[in-house]
Amino acid sequence: MKERLKTAVLTVLVAVSLVQSYLLIYRLPGTGSVVVSSAGYVRTDEMGELRSVEDTLYPDRMIIHMGEDKHTIFYPDSAFYKLIYARIQARDFAAFQVQLVSGADWAKIAADNPGIELSFGTGLPVPLLQKTMRLSADAAFETADIDRIWIYTGRGDEKPRAFFFSADGRDVYEAKQLDLTVQDVLQHVAFGEEWTPYTPLDKHTLYVPSKPIVLAEAVLETDSFTSDQMQRNLFADPAVTRNIHEQDGSEIYTDSKRSLQIEDEARWMTYTDPAAAPAIEADATESVLSAVDFVNQHGGWNGRYRAELPGGGNSDNDSDFSVRFQQYYGSLPILGSGSVRYGFMNLILQQGTVSFYERSLLETADVGKQGPQYTLPGGQMLIDRITNIEDVHGRKVVDLYPAYTPRMNGDTLRLVPGWVAVLTDGSIATFS
Repeated sequence: MKERLKTAVLTVLVAVSLVQSYLLIYRLPGTGSVVVSSAGYVRTDEMGELRSVEDTLYPDRMIIHMGEDKHTIFYPDSAFYKLIYARIQARDFAAFQVQLVSGADWAKIAADNPGIELSFGTGLPVPLLQKTMRLSADAAFETADIDRIWIYTGRGDEKPRAFFFSADGRDVYEAKQLDLTVQDVLQHVAFGEEWTPYTPLDKHTLYVPSKPIVLAEAVLETDSFTSDQMQRNLFADPAVTRNIHEQDGSEIYTDSKRSLQIEDEARWMTYTDPAAAPAIEADATESVLSAVDFVNQHGGWNGRYRAELPGGGNSDNDSDFSVRFQQYYGSLPILGSGSVRYGFMNLILQQGTVSFYERSLLETADVGKQGPQYTLPGGQMLIDRITNIEDVHGRKVVDLYPAYTPRMNGDTLRLVPGWVAVLTDGSIATFS
């Protein structure tokens, strides 16, 4: 009897110990556990979700060339985009040979040959592309920044060809070894046959839909991260911070070294850490990895984002590196500005250390309600609008894509679709 009692008591003690261990590891609210990243950042408050760098590296669009000068475009998050990109990511590319971009008539190749063109915006360094694609890079290729990948098959070719275009517009690298077949390419291209046709302009540098496209507004309920949450996430010891009230409605918190500015009306925060770093040229891959890690530990991700390196990432100071994370809702980017600065995060790093960080404090659900539908112009009407924008601004339109403009209505965020025209100086014109 005594032995059975001992056994029962021991069983209860073991069970209690297991429960306590579970609570310590998985932390109920208020237990105060922390997660320390590999870079030493301390995650002190559960806010947004965690992301890996691979989650932020993907093309901003996929142009499908079908031969006979027929084309269409798939945007991120669409079913065909995800299917094709996943298949390309699973393939190997090796034995790169460099040549001048001017050595081929790419407009004719786009018009005559079925293929897939992936656009990476301002470009990504090859070591970052290797995080999301299987590339065997040699010494010459691994120093390149790539803004386009083009895989096509010519008439009578026994295997497809794959070209990686440098962001400076001078060189193109052909992967002489790839494990895609002609049939693979043709199958992927066939997905575009029933999609909205696009017409090429200006030697295939712009594509416009041949008919209007219909997109729905999205309506999202919002909440906000608080200044207390951001202090706990950005300062090693929030207890030593002091508050400086600004007359313009913003507040500044500082620990005498770092500063955090909160703009309540705009629901926007700016963090600066002016720690001096060695004046060594910034490394792009290290900077992007550090930026993703920093966001993971200091606020997290309230949605899906895509990494962009404005101007190649380097600022006026070679030791500084700029990273922008562009937010997407569904297939389209969110372009906030003015009083509604929502839809992006900006960071500046010095040798992997973040010296500047700005982001919205708005929290939204991943999926909102569908609002009214908008019919965006296409065909000749859209071409005329592009021509008019060029005449008014005195500059050429070099890029065109659909995007959402955020508008606040109380505690509700409206995402209104429209066209974005990018001019040669980088400025944009939006219209619907």
